[in-house]
Parts: sequence; C-alpha cells; structure tokens
Amino acid sequence: MKRSRIQLFLVATIGFLASFAQADERPNFVFFITDDIGWNDLGCYGNTFVKTPHLDAMAEQGLRFTNAYLTISSCSPSRCSIISSRYPHNTGAPELHTSLPDDQFRFPKALRDAGYYTVLSGKNHIAKLAETFETISRGKGPGKSDDWVQLLKDRPKDKPFFAWFGSADAHRDWQIDDKNHVYDPERIEVPPFLFDGPKTRQDLADYYHEVSRTDTTMGELVAELKRQGIEDNTYVIYMTDNGRPFPRCKTRLYDSGIKSPFLMACPGRLKPAVVESLISSIDVGPTILELAGVSLDERAQGVSFVPILKDPKATVREVAFAEQNWHVFQAHQRMVRTGDFLYIRNAFPDKLAVSMESDPTFPSGEELWKKRATGELNDDQKDIFQKPRPKEELYQVSDDPYQFTNLAGKEEFAEMMEDLRGILHDWTQATGDTVPENPTPDRQRLDGKKFPGHKHQEMPGAAAGATKINATGPVKLP
Repeated sequence: MKRSRIQLFLVATIGFLASFAQADERPNFVFFITDDIGWNDLGCYGNTFVKTPHLDAMAEQGLRFTNAYLTISSCSPSRCSIISSRYPHNTGAPELHTSLPDDQFRFPKALRDAGYYTVLSGKNHIAKLAETFETISRGKGPGKSDDWVQLLKDRPKDKPFFAWFGSADAHRDWQIDDKNHVYDPERIEVPPFLFDGPKTRQDLADYYHEVSRTDTTMGELVAELKRQGIEDNTYVIYMTDNGRPFPRCKTRLYDSGIKSPFLMACPGRLKPAVVESLISSIDVGPTILELAGVSLDERAQGVSFVPILKDPKATVREVAFAEQNWHVFQAHQRMVRTGDFLYIRNAFPDKLAVSMESDPTFPSGEELWKKRATGELNDDQKDIFQKPRPKEELYQVSDDPYQFTNLAGKEEFAEMMEDLRGILHDWTQATGDTVPENPTPDRQRLDGKKFPGHKHQEMPGAAAGATKINATGPVKLP
C-alpha cells in the first residue's frame, strides 16, 4: 500500500526529530587551556596563597587529577601534541614556534566531521585551523578570553559543541587589571629553587594575578553554562600547556615544568573524586572522542581515560613520557614517569638547563644570576648553572617533590635505573625518537640578544620518519 504525502512527511519529520534528539543528547565540551601555569599554583592543589575560588569549586564538584603529565613543557609543541594526540617528535612540530603539518590528526576536526559545532578562541600557537574549527577568534582582553561567554551564547543550538578556549594567562609580560586579585609580594611563598628576594616576590605576585584571571574566566563560563541549562551535559576541562614561566619550571622535565593542573567536571555525568592515576596530555583527545561517540583515528598515540571517569581508582596507563626540545636554547632530554619514580636522560649534558625565563633579563632569573655572583645561593638554587649536567637523573617523587636529590648511580637503585632505561629505549624505538646530528642551535645569548639569521635545523625524530609512525610505545609495564 502506497503511503500518502502526509504520511511520508510525518515519517521524515519524526526521523529528523529523532536524529536531532540524539545529537542533542551528545555531551558538549569546554576545553580551557592556560598558558604557563604550574600544577600546584591553584588553591585546590594546596596553594594557600593564590585565590582561585571558581576552580576550587570545580575541583570539589568534579575530578581533580594529581598525576597529569604533559608530553613537553613548551608552548606550541605542547598544544600541537594535545590537539593531535601524538608525541611532539611524532607531530612534525616538536620545537617552539613550529606549526603542526596539515597531514597530522586533529581531534576537534573529528568532532566537527561527526556533527559537532567547533569553536576556537584565544591563543592558537598550533597551525592554521580553518578546517578544524567553524569559528575562530583571536580573543579579547589581557587573557584573550573576553569574548568566550558571548561565543557560548552565539553558538548554534541545534548541535552539540566543542569549544577550545586558549588563555593568554599566565604568559609574560604581565598585564595587571582592576578586576582580579592583586597580591602582596611580602606574603608570597617563594619556591625553594628560587632566590627569596624583592624582584622574585613581585614577579610571583604579578604571575598569581594572571592565574586568578583564569579563575575569574572559569567562573563566567560556568555561570553561562548554568544560564543555558546545559551544565549537566557539558564536560569542562581545565589544564595548562607547560609549567610556570620561572627558572627550573617552564621547559623542564621536573614536576614544576611538566606536570599540569587537570580538572574535569560535568555535574550530570561525573561524581567528585581525587584521581591519583597517571594520565598524559595526549590522552585528552581520545577521551573526548570516546565520550562523544566518535571513533579514534589510527594516528592518535594517546589512550582514553574514560574508565577513570567511571572509576577514579582505575588505571589506563602505568607509564608517561615527556620530552624537552629546543625552546630558544638547545636541548634534548627525555623523561619517564612510572609508579613513584621519575627518570630523565640528557643527550646534551654540556648545555645549561635554561629557558628564556631563566636568563638574567627576567626578574627571577636576574636575582639568581646576581646572587650566584655574590655566593648567596644554596645548592637547590644553583640548578640552572650546573654544567656539565648529569646524563641521567632519577628521583623518588613522594620523598622528593621538587626533584632535588638525584638517585642515579646509587647502588640500591641500580635495578630501577635499568628498568627505566629499558622502558625509555622501547619507547624511543617504537615511536622513532632520535637525537639530531644537526640540532637547532641557541637563538640568543643569555643577555637576550638574538643571533642573526637563526633557523630551525634537524628535528628530533626526523631521521626515523617519526611523523609517519603511529606506534604508542609502552603504556603498561611489562
């Protein structure tokens, strides 16, 4: 029996409404990535000085991860690694100010292809992403975040959304406003690896002002999600691209540089918990895709931690890897974190372990260099001046949270050293990591003056064709 036009219209309408309802039930995502914020520089991570009430509330209502590791503590390589779910030397953009090649995977593009509305606002520092995001904004205001709430208001309401919000906080140079908390430098708690002087205290106070600005922005975003009635169906993630921009932090492979604050909340889907399980920044994309019901591309090297969202005591990885490559100054170090131990291998031990923020042109760096000249530094404050540096470093993290005591070479840790060397070797071989024979040289001198005609040279992994390698390397222990 033939159907009438009215019946056909009703069938089509019901089908459309059903598909719309199904799409509407898929979760939304707000991915808030900050610029240069240390893992323990929030109140919810034990910092008793900084004011972060909205992030603290988010931690109370959602998941606070205590062992979230970046794959690199350097701005653009970290962001390229996160968006592609690949290790830096596998992305083709492993050094500062390199752009993610067009043939590399981008997980937000997979979301867009699956019907998600995708928007990017604020700091990009990845690549040209017109095919990945439907809407791209440079952002407004000192944190590049002043248009984020409006973007949530203006989004199309007939499809789920993914918003990548890249804050410019807390990146130098500092920008102080009258809206966020201004800190008294006399009350600052100075980390033990910095010199406790007036310039360093003021430097930290201004830095914390920008940390607080990210908190204010998070409060505004959550308020808008509540206003729209979608808070219970929107996963909100807060993390950073690298550690705070201070000596012995940014670019480095100690927890002060490579460990990220990581908060994730969705009141309708996640129960509050503290997560001690290990995760890597390349796991973010696979997790979001699984939550969205989108298949994972074979190029992704990360693993989904959705099991942890269901059971905070679950384990999805037992090993995390990170790398330090050129970031203004030449470097090639590799890190393995597993259990209670952190192992570092240095291919260029003759190089000082400095980043831009460690040189004498920055306040905290300036005080270190001046006090070194007058002999006023203690052993913990002399790290950036050590040359040659150890070829290998081993730390027991629970007993040594700042990684001051190198256990490499001690007989009682010989077996652990051998195990970690083997794990790093397996990862190096599987993922095609290499030490360049013609590495990118230093871009500038310690006084800030740049060398003319500086160019990137051979990239790590290039000799092994690492950009075409999709192997994950070890995830679980043998």
